[in-house]
Amino acid sequence: MLDTPPRPDDSDVLLRSGIAALTPYTPGEQPQGGKWIKLNTNENPYPPSPAVARAIIATTTDRTLAKYPDPLATAFRMRASEVLGIDPEWIVCGNGSDDLLTILVRTFVGSGECLRVPYPSYILYRTLAGIQGAHCNEFPYKRDWTLDEAFAVPPADLRLAIIANPNSPSGTLLSPSRIKDLADRLPCALVVDEAYADFSDTNCIDLVRQSKQIIVTRSLSKSYALAGLRFGFAIAQPHIIEQLRKVKDSYNCDTLSIAAATAAIDDQQWLAANRKAIIATRQRLTDAMRALGFQAQESQANFVWCTHPERPHKPFYEELKKNGILIRYMRYDNWGDGLRITVGTDAEIEAFVNCMKTL
Repeated sequence: MLDTPPRPDDSDVLLRSGIAALTPYTPGEQPQGGKWIKLNTNENPYPPSPAVARAIIATTTDRTLAKYPDPLATAFRMRASEVLGIDPEWIVCGNGSDDLLTILVRTFVGSGECLRVPYPSYILYRTLAGIQGAHCNEFPYKRDWTLDEAFAVPPADLRLAIIANPNSPSGTLLSPSRIKDLADRLPCALVVDEAYADFSDTNCIDLVRQSKQIIVTRSLSKSYALAGLRFGFAIAQPHIIEQLRKVKDSYNCDTLSIAAATAAIDDQQWLAANRKAIIATRQRLTDAMRALGFQAQESQANFVWCTHPERPHKPFYEELKKNGILIRYMRYDNWGDGLRITVGTDAEIEAFVNCMKTL
């Protein structure tokens, strides 16, 4: 009879090297009970287009859900191509833009290789590199949230660069000409993460036509009010799309999300009205925070980044939470901290500002 080898007490030894030490991405708070004003996770404060509900209901009235979904989300790609002026073969869809970012890192960056991103920015990039066994080179923004020319001077093992544009947490934007200049000088693909681009003055979709290196990712979570649905897409030249399809899960978008996303992007009238409302409220929020003595960054997204020259930031977050209002307190090593405030409805922003006045 063979002796059974002793089982390790610490399950970490069973894991792939590096996973146990990995710091996971921490999403914003999502309270499941009580009444909250949520200004912490950049969700759209308004319901999605009524066409979304109709599309979902229509999908559940026949045998559609008994079948696997279209692995390429063809209906969405066809409608998106008409709206955006991009051939359907230049589009790949995913379970939110985070799924696309995961696919891109898996496609381009190998173990021991390098992913370069600006800092401070979306912390998920760091986590994706760690999962891949790669290292994340976080290149610091200047204090005015511009990027030094050296961003395009690569480490020897650089395989991919990602720039969130507009950036989070700052809400700032690099111009398309600046993005193109960086891409021309980088020896690798450059992903432009445009999760908030529908709220900005410019975007980089046209650059995809001009450069085989540039890839744009988009989300329907913010501007189309579909954060709970999870649907995103990437735009790249067809030779890139072909490789990304090899890496993605076979059915990474479900039938309901494809139908809802197609209905959402089809309703451009709803998008225009929603965008106008959020941009107007964004300006009122910016003005109100400046009146309270904060330095509020001019934003191109659906949130505003605020710092105070004299007061500590975390107590504002803590006291607001006691009053049923959630914002995002964010601290970055070797940079500092601040408050990121999502643009809510006018009533939500008024309640937030009135609470801030008492603090």
